[in-house]
Amino acid sequence: MDIQLKRGLLDVCVLAAIRNDDSYGYQIIKDMKPYLQLSESTLYTILKRLEAAHMLTVKTYEYQGRLRKYYHITDEGIKRIDEFKEDWEEILSIYRFITREDGSHEEE
Repeated sequence: MDIQLKRGLLDVCVLAAIRNDDSYGYQIIKDMKPYLQLSESTLYTILKRLEAAHMLTVKTYEYQGRLRKYYHITDEGIKRIDEFKEDWEEILSIYRFITREDGSHEEE
């Protein structure tokens, strides 16, 4: 898969993982596990990138004597998810074109 496409998809997946509830790294990985495998190093790279893009914010809280970073989606992050949903229809259309089996070319 194209690295840029994969990067964009993973960004949206991480945003979707925290859309309804703030979460921390290990929990995000756990929540995503039924759908895709994501290493901690990859996740934290994505989280830093999303924070720099103002798509999420980070707050640190103490939990059982240790500091834990919780991630919260921003309006920009929600906007990115919504943009992805709109783009998805075009992606599906391209996929259908590429995988069409009958070989016919319909003109619009």
